[in-house]
Amino acid sequence: MPEDALPSISLPPVADERPPAGLSPWQAALYFFEDGACRIQLDGGCADLLRRPWRELHVSVPIRRDNGTLEVLAGFRVQHNGARGPYKGGVRFHPQADLDEVRALAALMTWKTAVLDLPFGGAKGGVQCDATTMSENELRQITRTYTQNIAHLLGVSRDIPAPDLGTNAQTMAWMMDAYGARYGYSPGIVTGKPPALGGSEGRAEATGLGVALITRDTVQAMGRGVEELRVAIQGYGNVGANAARYLDAMGATIVAVSDIHGGVHDPDGLDVAGLQAHCARTGSVAAMPGTQDCSGEALLHVECDVLIPAAINGVINRETVGGVQAPLIVEGANGPVTPYADHELTKRGVVVVPDIIANGGGVTVSYFEWTQNVQRYHWEQERVEEELERVLCSAYRDLLVRAASDGVTLRAAAFMTGIERVAEAIRLRGFL
Repeated sequence: MPEDALPSISLPPVADERPPAGLSPWQAALYFFEDGACRIQLDGGCADLLRRPWRELHVSVPIRRDNGTLEVLAGFRVQHNGARGPYKGGVRFHPQADLDEVRALAALMTWKTAVLDLPFGGAKGGVQCDATTMSENELRQITRTYTQNIAHLLGVSRDIPAPDLGTNAQTMAWMMDAYGARYGYSPGIVTGKPPALGGSEGRAEATGLGVALITRDTVQAMGRGVEELRVAIQGYGNVGANAARYLDAMGATIVAVSDIHGGVHDPDGLDVAGLQAHCARTGSVAAMPGTQDCSGEALLHVECDVLIPAAINGVINRETVGGVQAPLIVEGANGPVTPYADHELTKRGVVVVPDIIANGGGVTVSYFEWTQNVQRYHWEQERVEEELERVLCSAYRDLLVRAASDGVTLRAAAFMTGIERVAEAIRLRGFL
């Protein structure tokens, strides 16, 4: 095989026994972990250690709403495993960000950083609130109080948060300042900050760019070109919008997108630049002139070559999987395909690229940002994007090779690789 050639993708036989439907996010994450651990015959003690987060913190987050009422929100920070380096993971402000979901996302971060071979562990944080209904003053209060309540767990070499659903660069700026008020100026305490405060060039676009690069390499491994693709994207937030922009630049045709307010569909292809302008003007992709309406769930069933679920977890499940027509799914969100649906899709010959590699562009550039902060040195965007492509695509090539050689799915190959690397660090450090 030539050095620059990618191994072809073929799906292995799938057992008839279906995984349970209706699993919680943590149960789903454990299901995929158990499958990977079984395949590599992981030692029982090590497996038991990795089934449990190392630390879970539940805090109260009281805020004074703009109408004068006091509201107490639930906040969490879960540190799943830090054997390979400081805990790393985003903070989401979302009504569903309960302990079960945050615990699952922390575990997925452990496997993601290991698959990408980044010197980090896995963590996640969350506050149960609807950020879309909060004023800037209320969001600032939530952020500062939450940060103060978990600050004793954080540190440039201990635990480094980043943005996630409902949070952004401004949120990270507030977190950095709240932490710095107690411990001194520490730009490396969070990633995803504004560049003016030490954030990395290209961080905001990184996850979407990574999804586009992984999509490109996957279809090349399937013997096709990006310019042949018709792509549907559920979730036109930071990840989905940037994935659409980069795939459009690569020559793909974006046929449908959706957000929390609605969606649009055009079998002949959407004007991505016009879509961006419409969204900036109205706050949503919905009702773009010259397009057909398309709900988020209906988008999952659009006829297309690539489906990118980039919104929330569990959207492709027992109820929705039957209508999926795409032969390729690239997981832009965390955990968008349930174990039940993953099994059904694989049986039907649908290729699923798992989240722990597909959306790894964000944490990769977070690593670059952290490195720049530690070294007090700034990278230009061109270097960031070149290094992102090198790290992400090299890790993905290794997964393609392993999946082909071991006769397993891409998800199984990713979990096997991630678990092996974490288990090796655990053994070398003497945890067991």
